Amino acid sequence: MNRTSRLAALLLMLMPAAVSAAPADADRVLKTYQLALDKWALDVRAAATSDARTKAWSARPDAAAAAKQMWDIISPALPEAWVLEPAAWFLGLTADLRTTLPNGSSSPTFARETAAIHAAIEAHHMQSTKLAPLCLALAANDDPSSLALLEKIQTAHADKKIQGVAALAVAMRLKFLGDDPGLMSKRLTLLRKAIIDSADVEINGVSVAKHAEDELYIIRFLTKGRIAPDLLGADSGNRPLQLSTHKGKVIVLLFWNSGVQEAARVLEMAAAMEKKFAGKPFVVIGVNNDTTANLRELQKQPDLVTFLNFSDPQNRLAQEYRIGTWPLAYVLDGERKIHYAGPPGSFVDITASALLEPTTPVAKP
Repeated sequence: MNRTSRLAALLLMLMPAAVSAAPADADRVLKTYQLALDKWALDVRAAATSDARTKAWSARPDAAAAAKQMWDIISPALPEAWVLEPAAWFLGLTADLRTTLPNGSSSPTFARETAAIHAAIEAHHMQSTKLAPLCLALAANDDPSSLALLEKIQTAHADKKIQGVAALAVAMRLKFLGDDPGLMSKRLTLLRKAIIDSADVEINGVSVAKHAEDELYIIRFLTKGRIAPDLLGADSGNRPLQLSTHKGKVIVLLFWNSGVQEAARVLEMAAAMEKKFAGKPFVVIGVNNDTTANLRELQKQPDLVTFLNFSDPQNRLAQEYRIGTWPLAYVLDGERKIHYAGPPGSFVDITASALLEPTTPVAKP
């Protein structure tokens, strides 16, 4: 065998190993990032001084860097079946990551990568039986093309179970678009389809039936115009805390934890609203599912957690509101009527401002 033939044979021997290494590399990125998050949470909890807590908080693992590592692994292999699981992780990790533009607005940090994943699904995976986790990852993404892709999957997929999961994901996405009767009717139809076709399908340990049950509860009790459930619990110092004691105030009820990607931005938003509406009948109340000890440590950091918080490490209170996506905000009026439910952002501020503006009586002619 000549030198060229030996080299070709060696390359052929190495190719399967190189290809099979990619799923392992993706798994390594996922596990490394999760371990880093766990260590960071322990470091924040262990910090003994204000300076140490500030330093620990600022050292949160970089989600964008982890996403970039994952993208470098999966981008050359988007047509391959194994890529669907890490692609779902990538979409979930990057859903809330945004980049501030020179004009002060923001845009999704990984918009092009997300579009490439969408295109690869349409071109190569529309009939895959492994689309269920990816459907729920798409449901957490507010890119309009995510909804369009989900609707294609739920109408065109050959497997009824995948159709049902996609129907659930579409219903979950639609709840952020409004509460008009047409949307409500469509959501109910989709949830019925999800239950009939896919009730027993489990995604990350939760069945489609349970997801659909939660969505139906949200439609009945947690949509705009409904009176939000009262919450009764305790803060991180075990002092009693109850939502209804703030009757007469506009309440921003904020479900959050230190592990969400945009935790710092969410806390800055809450602090800014407290400052903006100081002196008015307004309050921010958090529901936090970190450990009580971790929440207590976070609250010791100056100017970080500036608002009241229920400590809810067992998710008892979060379950009363059927929280599936973190962070999530509700804006309630003085009678606890819901005026907004959705991601924290400018609409929270706008809704609270509108509720706090004094109404001027119309002058009689």
